[in-house]
Amino acid sequence: MKSINPKIVPIKMKRDKLLLLNQILLPMKTEWIECTDEVQTAHSIKVMHVRGAPAIGVAAAYGFYLGARKLVNSGKKPTVAAMQKIKERLDQSRPTAVNLFWATGVMLEKATKLIESGIEPAQFIIKLYNDAVAIHEDDAKRCMDMSVIGADFIEKLIKNKKYRIMTHCNAGALATGGIGTAVGLIRVLHDRGKVEMVYSNETRPYLQGARLTSYELEKENIPGTLVVDSMAAVLMKKKMIDFIIVGADRISKNGDVANKIGTYGLSVLAKEHKIPFFVIAPESTFDANIKSGDDIPIEERSEKEVFECQGIRHAAKVKALNYSFDVTPNTNITAIFFEGRVMKK
Repeated sequence: MKSINPKIVPIKMKRDKLLLLNQILLPMKTEWIECTDEVQTAHSIKVMHVRGAPAIGVAAAYGFYLGARKLVNSGKKPTVAAMQKIKERLDQSRPTAVNLFWATGVMLEKATKLIESGIEPAQFIIKLYNDAVAIHEDDAKRCMDMSVIGADFIEKLIKNKKYRIMTHCNAGALATGGIGTAVGLIRVLHDRGKVEMVYSNETRPYLQGARLTSYELEKENIPGTLVVDSMAAVLMKKKMIDFIIVGADRISKNGDVANKIGTYGLSVLAKEHKIPFFVIAPESTFDANIKSGDDIPIEERSEKEVFECQGIRHAAKVKALNYSFDVTPNTNITAIFFEGRVMKK
């Protein structure tokens, strides 16, 4: 199949700075955040200027390069210890998305080999820049590959003329270095004339479905309907959903999946209503060091995100619990699509 180019690009890299599309403000306002080192990049990852596991990995790779570049430009000689500190600073920004640690790990390995080879500092920086660009380009290719693999599998499994699809959070171009994972697969099906409607759950409390997925569907001219999270069960009962497709932030060795909070509940509903539930993610999301979902660290974010929306408080003065992710057991998943394979239960 021909390659599909995303109409939305959330990450732009220049030699001396990283530009991140501020996803906190979308779709109301378009603003680019400028990062010139690993500290600023880590901050943007932490506060979710950039989000989505693959996109976080790409941003972290560029942040690593910028940190090394700043060190060399200050007249210091690059050392393995200094590169490890840059990696640690970036790794502290988000604990759940394994792509972050994968990308910084790749960059540290590349940097270590270059330092041990005795390369000149100027060439060292050029090489690291090229390595970060390669991670970005590789993610774009992987997005396309896994989207085609997933679309092919679904067309063989579900014989509908056109599909009514539900997705949760945002796993499109805004969350990756390419066309996306879940929304990427939807784009491939749409290109084949196979999409009747995409139902996007609003995804409380950060509203990634309302603000980002709906925005992407509109830009790509894909039929979309926004629904509140608690409406999912009703749509399934009314037989309005043919399948559910979501992305992932980490996948354990046994196939349990950590993804945006609310994903687990959707999988339970899908199982009850006998609706296929699919996950799509790059191989870098698979963490063979984690045996099961019980071992995946789950990020707990600020109460403020639950109390407020766009800076306006809408809740009484009570406490709030804000787990950013939950874990869907492999027994609730019909199949997981990677760029090179399909994992079926």
